[in-house]
Amino acid sequence: MKTTLITMLISTVLINAGCNNSSEASKEVPIAKSNITIPDGKLTPEVMNNFGRLSDPRISPDGKKILYGVSYTDIGRNKSNRELFTMNTDGSDNRQITSTVKGEGNGRWINSGNEIAYITSGEIWVMKSDGSGARKVSGFDKPVSEFEVSPTGDKILIISNVPSITRPADRYPDLDKATGRIISDLMYRHWDTFVEEIPHPFVADFNGNSISNVKDILEGEPYECPTLPLSGIEQLSWSPDGKYILYASRKVTGREYAYSTNTDIYLYDIESGKSENLTAGMLGYDTDPLFSPDGKQFAWISMERAGYEADKRRLFVMDLESRTKNELTTDYMYNVESITWLPDCSGLWFTSCVNALTGIYHVNIADKAIRKVAGGQFDFDRVQVAGDRLIATYKSMSMPNEIVSVNPADSSFTQISFENKHILDQLNMGRIEERWIKTVDNKDMHMWVVYPPGFDETKVYPALLFCTGGPQGTLSQGWSYRWNYQLMAAQGYIVILPNRRGTTAFGQEWCEQISGDYPGLNMQDYISSVKEMKKEKYVGKVGASGASYGGYSIYYLAGIHDGLFSAFASHAGIFNQEHMYMMTEELWFPHWDNGGAPWDDNPVAKRHYASSPHKLVKKWDTPILITHGELDYRVPVDQGMAAFNAAKALGVPAEMLLFPDENHWILKPQNNILWNRIYFEWFDKWLKN
Repeated sequence: MKTTLITMLISTVLINAGCNNSSEASKEVPIAKSNITIPDGKLTPEVMNNFGRLSDPRISPDGKKILYGVSYTDIGRNKSNRELFTMNTDGSDNRQITSTVKGEGNGRWINSGNEIAYITSGEIWVMKSDGSGARKVSGFDKPVSEFEVSPTGDKILIISNVPSITRPADRYPDLDKATGRIISDLMYRHWDTFVEEIPHPFVADFNGNSISNVKDILEGEPYECPTLPLSGIEQLSWSPDGKYILYASRKVTGREYAYSTNTDIYLYDIESGKSENLTAGMLGYDTDPLFSPDGKQFAWISMERAGYEADKRRLFVMDLESRTKNELTTDYMYNVESITWLPDCSGLWFTSCVNALTGIYHVNIADKAIRKVAGGQFDFDRVQVAGDRLIATYKSMSMPNEIVSVNPADSSFTQISFENKHILDQLNMGRIEERWIKTVDNKDMHMWVVYPPGFDETKVYPALLFCTGGPQGTLSQGWSYRWNYQLMAAQGYIVILPNRRGTTAFGQEWCEQISGDYPGLNMQDYISSVKEMKKEKYVGKVGASGASYGGYSIYYLAGIHDGLFSAFASHAGIFNQEHMYMMTEELWFPHWDNGGAPWDDNPVAKRHYASSPHKLVKKWDTPILITHGELDYRVPVDQGMAAFNAAKALGVPAEMLLFPDENHWILKPQNNILWNRIYFEWFDKWLKN
């Protein structure tokens, strides 16, 4: 149910395949950068979908240029398209180097920065660094999702799918038109897909024009790499000499896979074709392996406990000669999110969310000393080295991703891309306020409050409480195209964003309290945040909304709020926890957080299932909007349908919006706009009258 990786999923969906040549079959006009005019300065769903979505900056080998992509949306055509850009690392000479109808993704510098390799239509293409002379690379006939060229430039690592199921015709050759799925174990579907094929990494020789001598690194093994559904090429790493590959994989299947979070880091020898498990005995997630620049060490992120997906993300380094492991964050109470080696291998830069702000940090290997390199009211993403500067992307609740240049010596930083300046300059954004309030057990809880543009404290405004998903995650300074807090504020709402129990940026004790206590203190945290805001004379009626675990929160609050709220909206929410346990796919998640299965006889599990939101439905008396994607297999659509049916049967004002072509998120442009229109119409009806 994690929502912290929504941006990555959206970017993946928006990288539509295409080709970069003059003989394109389609006569469609490429989707271009928006020139929208906003005379009233108001952020709307339509305006939001006109932003360019910048992603995946890559530094050239000489450290002087940046290659990156931007996705543009055409609401009328209900599609998006991604183009590639280059600029100097000081922000100058920014130029678009592709303009096609099908899009370019996974742009990578090759041939000493003189050329760029990229993916279009699931194929690898190469062009000159100015975008000219595009040619298709031959020799690999399977669709490619991602690739990475070796540091030596003569090999390539490719991610492509392989079949993973027995089809009817495999067992009964005369039934070649049969469509039945033969299922004999768990994890037969994942997030939004029935698992009929899985990603495998392939390694091959590469000369810029062709691919040859292809090897499947997991040949004959029924395991995923990268791990589905949210991992990518960052789970593999080239050695500097191009002779080895590190990769993360969870080498279990079926029922064991459904209950396991035990990924390990493997070292693959290209010459011998053999893999060695370097983290055997480490039982939680081991991810994001990264060779040091000298090839003598590697770093990775590790969770300690089996079956717990929200354990502390620790930073480890291993000496590859001695196989000695060294944790660098033993005295650091927060999570490590992404890692980058210093060029001299003396330490690493990493990003970490601390008290709801994601900054850049530095750790020395010798003494494990950690210092903050860059921060502010932004969320920074993975850094790359460009000479004496660091290049990253950053964003806030008031700004989508842009590229930023950081001076690690003095912690100063400068924004060097301005993809959406022409839109942002026209918008009136609301003020963002940080507050700390007391909880029912006298703890300090962090919360953000976003005020409507032109806020006047002498007036009365409706308010919206946002219940975050996860349940382990953080309301930090992120920009979202699904739950955009400035968009809510622009419609005249005060937005209440509490980092309740279970959020991850306030230490592991605060994060872990929610496990086994879904109906407990975190629900009181939500109520405390609203009661605190209602002390202000400018706060009128209050509504609440949320998705996934946030949707569970809505269903639960609907049965206990005692008149605090005037309307609710739940997207992809858990309504019946017993049924959810038996219908979701990653069973380690409810097994850990619920204290076990519905049939387990222990106090935590018994309390959890006895307190399921559906058990409180007779207390519902407040209007509720329910939305769900029919392709959602994480929280299946029947959860939303059951909640709606119950509300209508009990006479509670309710409306339901279902999307037959969406999953846990609403990703298609017109569906996104429809969802937002219904959402705001619902709350306007119940909170503004």
